[in-house]
Amino acid sequence: MNLRGIVAVSGRPGLYKLVGQNKAGYVLEGLDAQKVKIVASISSTKLASLEDITIYGEEEDLKLVDVLANIAAVKGEVPDAKADAAVLRALFVDVAPAHDQDKVYTSDMKKIVTWFHLLKDLPLFSEEAPAGLEGQEAPKADDKADKKAKAATKPANAKAPSKAAQPAKKVNMTSKKGV
Repeated sequence: MNLRGIVAVSGRPGLYKLVGQNKAGYVLEGLDAQKVKIVASISSTKLASLEDITIYGEEEDLKLVDVLANIAAVKGEVPDAKADAAVLRALFVDVAPAHDQDKVYTSDMKKIVTWFHLLKDLPLFSEEAPAGLEGQEAPKADDKADKKAKAATKPANAKAPSKAAQPAKKVNMTSKKGV
């Protein structure tokens, strides 16, 4: 499941796709039927990427991506977010048995089920996540040394700094008379 670029915005319902960024803020496109484009302020808006969200677990936190994949694998119909709290709790016991039942509230479950219903029809939900840094080879030490050597060498036409470019000498402010 590839959820790269899908974010939740604090204070706004639903999910958004991060389209870009400009001076004023983030350019977001709604994933719901309205396809609204908004610019969220960089300074006042908090964005949470779905890749980074975790759910409280009894021993360790569970990734939201894994929980959504488990919900997709559920046989039968996934209940609506407006379903009874007991139905949602039973669903979460099935899809995330290691979640902390005291810390994961019904409102959290409703939000995750709502997000699942928004994402299930998107092509991003069915495609594989791109390989991260783990899949890439680390640069070799020789390459790093070559890059440092290139950065350290001066071009042939570089000028020596002039006297005017050097910092001024500290001036002694006391007079010869001692006043």
